[in-house]
Amino acid sequence: MTAHDVRVDLADRSYDIEIGEENLSKIGGFILDRKKTKHAVVITDSNVDPLHGDRTADFLAESQFEEVDVWAVEAGERSKSPEVAYELWEAMLQQAVDRDSVVVAVGGGVVGDLAGFIAATFARGLAFFQIPTTLLAQVDSSVGGKVGVNLPGAKNMVGAFWQPHGVLIDVATLNTLPDRDYRAGLAEVVKYGVIMDAEFFAYLEEQTEAINRRDPEVLKTIIAKCCRLKAEVVQADEREESGRRAILNYGHTYCHAIEAVTGYQSVLHGEGVAMGMLCESRLAEQMGRITADITQRQLSLLDKLGLPTAPPEGIDPEALLDKMWRDKKVQAGKIRFVLPDRIGAVSLVSDATEASILSCVFPQ
Repeated sequence: MTAHDVRVDLADRSYDIEIGEENLSKIGGFILDRKKTKHAVVITDSNVDPLHGDRTADFLAESQFEEVDVWAVEAGERSKSPEVAYELWEAMLQQAVDRDSVVVAVGGGVVGDLAGFIAATFARGLAFFQIPTTLLAQVDSSVGGKVGVNLPGAKNMVGAFWQPHGVLIDVATLNTLPDRDYRAGLAEVVKYGVIMDAEFFAYLEEQTEAINRRDPEVLKTIIAKCCRLKAEVVQADEREESGRRAILNYGHTYCHAIEAVTGYQSVLHGEGVAMGMLCESRLAEQMGRITADITQRQLSLLDKLGLPTAPPEGIDPEALLDKMWRDKKVQAGKIRFVLPDRIGAVSLVSDATEASILSCVFPQ
């Protein structure tokens, strides 16, 4: 393993995250070192397929794979649905996919979540590999084993915990990522600094220029750090039973509600996370948990990284609150938030009033 590689230690479900540049060509060996198989099902989307999906299939075919199927769903959050999952199950049945086949997700968080859900459920579970091609997926959604699909009224409500057999990250794939999508991934990077590591947050503040120009060495450092931090949390609370893993939801209570009321179309997930972090930081301020400078540091960093710092105008406050009440994080009749105690530490809080919650969306 190189200095940038990460091991997720989960007993018999442990796996490696290999982080490099121009290492996608090694995917065949990476998989075969971890699973004896001759058949790979590559699941990607219509945007990623011509960029990296076909390349991945070619690299697999050049290895010892006798059969490689490539299925591309329509790009976008709407493909993360029971209807698309059903279509993929049917396709796998027709292609005689069996327990010796492997599922390979090539794309962003939507593809990873959907493909992982297919792997977890078809034939009662298939080996699954992640090749995340967006920054958001590389630092967050590809690690930890949370897979699933959305229902019309709630995001990620149907799913499973299904750890991958391995994650291969090629930072060169980020060169094909549109600027807006790249910046959306940076929100999750900032999140890790706020919730777990003040020194990492300061490093991000110092490296904004290198981050903005997508410097590969800085990116490898950032991705490895985020993966290590997430691995630490997942190892402590793989299935969200102790509450530790909930800290990863910083910004997400507001984010998921904003995404839902805007129809999952006008706000990217990472943009929603950026908005949500600032909303939750202001809520912590209102509750006397932090001082205003903690929020200001986040606002300044997110702004320098080109992320939106306020939700779209025209959002109906009551609709937003209704979506929060439908969130799977609601517990014992209370909306739960992850609120900062300082940069580098957060706590779960569930005693915020509805008036306070809404006042943090559009502060005066």
